[in-house]
Amino acid sequence: MAKAVRLKGVDEELQKILDANMDEAPARRRAWEAFKNIQLGIDHILFKTPTDGLKMQESYEVNSRGLQIFSKRWLPDTSCPKAMVFVCHGYGDTCTFFIEAGIARKLASWGYGVFAMDYPGFGLSEGLHCYIPSFDTLVDDVIEQYSKVKENPDFQTLPSFLFGESMGGAVALKMHLKQPNAWSGACLVAPMCKIGDDLVPPWIVKQILIGVANILPKQKLVPQKDLAEAAFSDIKKRELTAYNVIAYKDKPRLRTALELLRTTDEIEQNLEKVSLPILILHGENDVVTDPSVSKALYEKASSSDKQIIIYKDAGHSLLEGEPDDMILRVFSDIISWLDEHSNNTSC
Repeated sequence: MAKAVRLKGVDEELQKILDANMDEAPARRRAWEAFKNIQLGIDHILFKTPTDGLKMQESYEVNSRGLQIFSKRWLPDTSCPKAMVFVCHGYGDTCTFFIEAGIARKLASWGYGVFAMDYPGFGLSEGLHCYIPSFDTLVDDVIEQYSKVKENPDFQTLPSFLFGESMGGAVALKMHLKQPNAWSGACLVAPMCKIGDDLVPPWIVKQILIGVANILPKQKLVPQKDLAEAAFSDIKKRELTAYNVIAYKDKPRLRTALELLRTTDEIEQNLEKVSLPILILHGENDVVTDPSVSKALYEKASSSDKQIIIYKDAGHSLLEGEPDDMILRVFSDIISWLDEHSNNTSC
């Protein structure tokens, strides 16, 4: 297991809950319920986003594979949404931390309906923690969940955008490749089109892991650098990632790691099939996902409506791990792009 972290303001009873094995959803849900009020009080610009004028709703639903899926929505309280934004979270996140505290709230405060879910095995959704036996199945689960939202009569006529960060960028791209005409556009923040070379095991180690994964697919054996250290440029913000108590922090499981590598290889080989309006945002110094492949996505995508912004001196977590002025700049670029592409006249 990952090394236990003692957090400020946590008593012994709560610490026991946080130190519990988080492999299954009930333990993660207990930890989140016990800790969420402390979590929402941390000193991060995202957590200072007001909730006035927003309607928020969370739910658990059983999907077609019999898994209980946690999802949440944020809607402007006084107006019809300009459009719908469907969030695909990253490998080290859930929809109850940075997305909950700021990203979704900020987008909703600008008039967008925002929908997010925890993938099976992530956050509050059912499943072995951070185990991805098939990335394609995970993508199908997300399509199923979000398709139900899009079929709601209240939202059917609204433009619908995908919003993917890091691994969520790969989820969003795969969703588009499976449903080429289903989405009005996609905003991709440091998309996982290729994992940074520093985070990929050497070739010989990878071959050994492939062999072992056939026998022990769920084992946490893949060597990995500290993701928070690699992703967060701002040291103070990096320290706050410990407060996302239900995020996965152990070594990657064998099958999960191989699925991520397989998926990035597949995406890299199919960049020209990306045909929807697209905004790509990437930090120049990102060592987690490769910005050069984001540039290749921009160049090769067949879409006639595409834009890329590379942020000088920025790292991987553009919306969570950079200085406040950079975070606000990235948000402004996202809102501007969404506003330009949202022509909702149904309200």
